[in-house]
Amino acid sequence: MRAEVATFLLEEALEAHRSLDYGRLTGRAVVLPQEPGQVNSSTDSLRPMDSAAWNERYSGQELLWSREPNRFVAEVAGALPAGRAADLACGEGRNAIWLAARGWKVVGVDFSAAALERARLLAAQAGVEVEWIEANLTSYEQVPSSLDLVIFSYLHLPADSMRAILVRACSWLAPGGLLMLIGHARRNIEQGVGGPQEPSLLYEPDEVVSWLDGLEVERAENVFREVGTDEGTRRAIDTLVTAKRSA
Repeated sequence: MRAEVATFLLEEALEAHRSLDYGRLTGRAVVLPQEPGQVNSSTDSLRPMDSAAWNERYSGQELLWSREPNRFVAEVAGALPAGRAADLACGEGRNAIWLAARGWKVVGVDFSAAALERARLLAAQAGVEVEWIEANLTSYEQVPSSLDLVIFSYLHLPADSMRAILVRACSWLAPGGLLMLIGHARRNIEQGVGGPQEPSLLYEPDEVVSWLDGLEVERAENVFREVGTDEGTRRAIDTLVTAKRSA
């Protein structure tokens, strides 16, 4: 296998589990892979993941996620002029750091202190500045009409919590600002691979659109990723929504 293909498949497999970060905000049980980059349906286990558990996990190895941005974030944000952005549930900050390297003024928000410590180190290594904030997204607030881009990357919470966070996030957008959400689709449980297996934590494009308050939807679709598993390469199914506030 060519090196660049192997790297791509590993990145895609890591994304299959990125949404398990919903445990960082809720303390709910999450499925953890036996080994980074793989899905093992016979050995995956459940354990509660509160902020302390995520702090332990982020402190336990050199890098939990890839240094590269999420492929869909890069696709969407790469076409935008630099402005002010928020990366919500940012983890180790790869999306925020990538944006900052392209001239964005970025705030990264997460409730894991260990994740943010890692993010600060990675940002320093990249020579960029990001404002890192330790906060729970269920209560986090931003200045209204202050952001040009808001990113939700594999954040999965119960529908009421997701709706409440998205409604607030819509109000944070400046005129012409864009909200982007990428996450596991509910149909991924039966037709895809990886990610949370609790339907109430997943969403389809039309549901996300119904949660957006007064935005003009630009994209609302399922997108696909190749993921390495014990049985070989399979296709994971995600939900991608982008919506803009009127200028």
